[in-house]
Amino acid sequence: MKRQIEIFIAGCPVCDPVVQMVKETACDNCEITIHNLAEKCESMICVKKMKAYGVKRIPAIAVNGELIGCCKNVEITREDLINAGIGS
Repeated sequence: MKRQIEIFIAGCPVCDPVVQMVKETACDNCEITIHNLAEKCESMICVKKMKAYGVKRIPAIAVNGELIGCCKNVEITREDLINAGIGS
């Protein structure tokens, strides 16, 4: 059974090395799909999947329909901004 790997990117130079690393690490049982959110996608499936998986930052990687650990629960909050001195 193939391992489904989905990479969510924004088409930027920060994402490119991650895509390359996944491609270099993947094996014959890996099927890689790249979702470039900057371009969206015709069917909007990439945006739907992004929301369903809980993607909060880019780049992000899902394997078999689930975000991998390093891509979970990381988002910028208003509290983070205030703690950084923004708004004061």
